[in-house]
Amino acid sequence: MLNKLSVKIGLLFFLVIIIVEITLFYILYTNLVNDRVEEVMGDLLARGNTHRDVLEENYTASTLNHVAIMESESDFIVVITNDAGETITSSNPIEPEMTAVIEHKDHDGIPDEGVILQSDWSNEKYVSTDSPITINETHRGHVFMFAESANIKRIIGQLSQQFLFVGLLIIFLTIITVLILSRVIAQPLLRMKKATEQLSRGNHEVELYTNRKDELGELATSISRLSKDLERLKNERNEFLGSISHELRTPLTYMKGYTDIISRKDVSVKDRNKYIKIIQEETGHLTELIKNLFELAKIDQNEFSIKKEKIIYGELLHTVKARIQPAIDERKIKLSVFCPDNLVVSVDPERIQQVLLNILDNAIKYTPKGSNIGMEVSQNKHEILTTISDTGAGIPEEDIPYVFERLYRSEKSRSRSNGGSGLGLTIAKEIVQLHGGKIELESTPGKGAVFIISLQKGDTNEESFID
Repeated sequence: MLNKLSVKIGLLFFLVIIIVEITLFYILYTNLVNDRVEEVMGDLLARGNTHRDVLEENYTASTLNHVAIMESESDFIVVITNDAGETITSSNPIEPEMTAVIEHKDHDGIPDEGVILQSDWSNEKYVSTDSPITINETHRGHVFMFAESANIKRIIGQLSQQFLFVGLLIIFLTIITVLILSRVIAQPLLRMKKATEQLSRGNHEVELYTNRKDELGELATSISRLSKDLERLKNERNEFLGSISHELRTPLTYMKGYTDIISRKDVSVKDRNKYIKIIQEETGHLTELIKNLFELAKIDQNEFSIKKEKIIYGELLHTVKARIQPAIDERKIKLSVFCPDNLVVSVDPERIQQVLLNILDNAIKYTPKGSNIGMEVSQNKHEILTTISDTGAGIPEEDIPYVFERLYRSEKSRSRSNGGSGLGLTIAKEIVQLHGGKIELESTPGKGAVFIISLQKGDTNEESFID
């Protein structure tokens, strides 16, 4: 029970709110009690001052008796003394607690506006005030007012009962509010928990309410996006495995089939040599495919390293041209190379050669015989741009965003003799990104394709690893 998030949130809210409420209630209760006590004491002193004023105007026996009679019908007690401290009259019998107050010796220290003598209502039976009587600047006595502390305690008790009732009501309302709030806050989290459990079980089709404009809404959006990404990755993985199975099975089938044929005794030497050549071609294709798969595995496992060094870029381009020259000559294609003299770049020469060869290999395969391929290098303030353009059939616009994906082919039904495994451009993109650059494709169907490789200038690091 206590392990539930809603219970933990509810208990936390409840404790915080209760602590705040108790603190506020204590401060409010203390202030109200002090205000009520001060109000009672102020009224008591004002009542004594009123009697004193009456006596100062008409200090007669009848007036003294009238004051005593008035207070005998009230909850207060009045005691009037003369200048010698002797009691002249009182509204009630004088008790010992009153005598101790009346016999105080500091008459001369009492101000004209009167003073509160006893205010400790919680420990004393009476609270009292003293209002001195002065006629023609002559001290004539005192008006003592007494009020039973029980009256104040009764008022405080009523106030305490009211606070207790209100406090219990507020605690009840607080519990209800906390339960509702904790449920409102925890419910989206519980739905997200169930969604993540579904994701862990392989169910990637989860739907969450994502219209909230707070952090919970952002979290729900992230989980929904994650579920879609996982579903997409699952589909891509299945497609990738299916394509790899096909790519591996096809050359192996060819190799097994032609091996069986050449093992026959009735096969002529000419046919045997032809089949051996096909087996060699398929072996080469299979070797290249496995090599590319190993490189992709290294990239995925963060083991693919880039070892940079400063080289003259033009020399690297002409080395690439020399390596691909036999294929160019075979298809009677003209490859033009332009690069500024002595342009120095900081790259991994072997990996950049791999990028250029992969792109040129695609260009040669889809460029008609007798056409042109161009490789031109330019630079701006921050980048070195390598543009490789061909005059082939081009790539449909809807296929351009997917060209660099693994095993993607824009021509789904093209023969294996016209294309590779579909991994070359994927590896080329990864290598360029590991250099801190990017590779882009522009193409118009029927007018060829243009690959633009952007490499950053001023990189002097000797070695860079994938993160």
